[in-house]
Parts: sequence; structure tokens; C-alpha cells
Amino acid sequence: MKTTVARIGKQKYKTEIQAKNHIISADEPLEVGGEDLGFTPTELLEASLAACSVMTIRMYADRKGWDLKGVEIKVGFKRNLTTHQVTFIKEVRLEGNLDSEQRQKLLDIGGKCPIEKIISGPVSVVSELL
Repeated sequence: MKTTVARIGKQKYKTEIQAKNHIISADEPLEVGGEDLGFTPTELLEASLAACSVMTIRMYADRKGWDLKGVEIKVGFKRNLTTHQVTFIKEVRLEGNLDSEQRQKLLDIGGKCPIEKIISGPVSVVSELL
């Protein structure tokens, strides 16, 4: 079940993340003591939502045979420190010969990607000390 592993050594905040045979780096920015050698954890979360959304849109358009040339999604989020409410903001750019109904359907479909479903629903984290 656990498919992703993160490892950190003595180098302040630089983290190696491995999933199957793929490796990426994470770090913190210079202003908080990191060396800016990779994505921040927040950027990884945003990237996960963006990647899942564009893939879901691409799959749907392909299945429908629609003329979708490309999709670009920019993701950010706002956090209300008082209520702890987090709101993700997705800016979606669709390229191709699409009518307004197709564009709206693709926007809606992008909101049904697995990652968006995960972060939109009740979430809990269980940590086990090994």
C-alpha cells in the first residue's frame, strides 16, 4: 500500500522522494533555511492536483474524440488561519477547437480527478512508528 518514500539526511531540509523507480527532490526556500534544491511540500501538493486534473481532462477529451490540443492548469491555495479552511484555486486553460459546452464539460471533469476527490473529502492521516 505505501508506494512513496521520503528520505532526509543531515543536509538541512533537502529530501529525496521515491515512488517506484522515479525520484524527485524537495526542499525549503532559502528564506526559511533550505537551499531551494527542489519543490516545497506545498508545491508538491499543488503539482499533484494540477497533474491529476490535466490528465483527467486529457483522458476524457480523448475518449470523446474532442479536438483538445493542450491543457494548462495553474494551482495555488489560500488558507484561513482562523477557520483553518483551505481553498485551492485552479486556473484552467484549454487549447483546441472546442465549443462552449465542451469547454464547460472539460472544466467539470477536471474537478472530478482522484486527487481533487481526496482533498475535497474527509481526510485523516494515521502515523505508525516502526
